Amino acid sequence: MPTVKAVCTSKKKGTAKRNVGAAMLIENHGLENDAHAGNWHRQVSLLSWDKIEAFKARGAIVMDGCFGENLIVDEIDFAALPVGTRLNCGEVLLEISQIGKECHDRCQIYHTMGECIMPTQGVFAKVLHGGEIKTGDTMNIVP
Repeated sequence: MPTVKAVCTSKKKGTAKRNVGAAMLIENHGLENDAHAGNWHRQVSLLSWDKIEAFKARGAIVMDGCFGENLIVDEIDFAALPVGTRLNCGEVLLEISQIGKECHDRCQIYHTMGECIMPTQGVFAKVLHGGEIKTGDTMNIVP
């Protein structure tokens, strides 16, 4: 069953996020107190735990939030889902709005590993219905 492995936020753009364990998602905004939240199409970023683990197996030393991701979830291959896919987690409802992103400035991960998985494996979503999300919660793809 797909499970939330980490909930990450940062106070400032351009810095790594850190796992805070739980946060409130605000409708049409994103995670409360996250620097990237706002009324736009990239309110929440998601990354598959399995993709992070595979990257670590190739020698990457990364912590939760290092890619700038808000939510890490296992058993869902986010990059394989089309834009418009809806995900629910308790009362929270998300809609995937973008797959991947261009990396304008090469991050430290890229300089160390020669690549970064967020541009190809990360997805972004809008918050259609808010609520609390925490580590251990189950996330589902809405049929």
